[in-house]
Amino acid sequence: MKKIVNLISVFFLLALSFVGLTSVVSAQDAQEIDTLRVAFVPSRDPEEIITATEPLKQLLIDELAKEGFNVKNVEITVGTNYEAVGEAMAAGTADVGLIPGGTYVLFSDDVEVLLTATRKGLSKDSETAKDWNDGKDTEQVDKQVTYYKGLVIAGPSKKGQELAEKVNNGEELTWEDLDSANWSVMSSSSSSGYIYPSIWLKENFGKPLSDLSNIVQAESYGSSVARLASEQVDIVVGFADLRMDNADAWTSEMGREKSIWEETNVIGVTPNVYNDTVSVSKTSEIMSDELKEALKKAFINIAQTDEGKEVIAIYNHEGYQEASDADYDTEREAQKVLKEAEGQN
Repeated sequence: MKKIVNLISVFFLLALSFVGLTSVVSAQDAQEIDTLRVAFVPSRDPEEIITATEPLKQLLIDELAKEGFNVKNVEITVGTNYEAVGEAMAAGTADVGLIPGGTYVLFSDDVEVLLTATRKGLSKDSETAKDWNDGKDTEQVDKQVTYYKGLVIAGPSKKGQELAEKVNNGEELTWEDLDSANWSVMSSSSSSGYIYPSIWLKENFGKPLSDLSNIVQAESYGSSVARLASEQVDIVVGFADLRMDNADAWTSEMGREKSIWEETNVIGVTPNVYNDTVSVSKTSEIMSDELKEALKKAFINIAQTDEGKEVIAIYNHEGYQEASDADYDTEREAQKVLKEAEGQN
């Protein structure tokens, strides 16, 4: 009996030693990363994005530690425009980017997609413009979707109201109608801020967005809506959540007395746009297959926490699912059509 007890004691001590040794080895095997550089596109006010994503730094450090990566610092930046983020990733000066599909496709030779964002659907999802113009708020619904619609939105200016009246009366707009208006657009790699509105124009009027006579490129969607509110422009283009995101600012900061739902109207609806990506740089010095897998798990896990949900809400993201390059083939087709359309002029 004594021998059995002694044998058990020996095995127990050996087991403890093995666990201790494993812990030491794991700690020694953890990969050290001095700085992980994460870049965001300016789809909202850059300062607002920087403030909202501050907690993401520690969240990423904690989650990546679970996957064997000791990250000392996470640096978050917001690009001056969409292309600037793509260029930084292509050059390897940004390791991770939260970028839309249009930007991803444009830089996919040097950038790899890891995840696609999911978001709540909207109470309005019609392909018919006037269905969005009932004067009521567009609201989020619980259904998770991997796409969003792009909208062409007319504002409170005289020209904007003139165009809206035609659409709401069931009349067809003409190229001349649209060409006589002042437009605010985003940079040329923005899906809902440039590419898909251009496809909508090409499909319905035979000409791309670049053929319009009066275009100004906005720094962010917020500044674009501000121009609409001040009647500097008659039309803005953007994602279907755009009015919802700016509903409070429309009256509190942009000087309008009536609500954004009363003073703006949708005059065009683009095809569905595949959601934003979490992508990584192929030229980053720190990027490896192991780190890619760790980043996938980290972002998926972060999106399931209360603090994480609050961070990613800045982009209207609800969660993430694994993505592949083929998911963005539709986006490639859109950009191909856009290039062909612009090459004819």
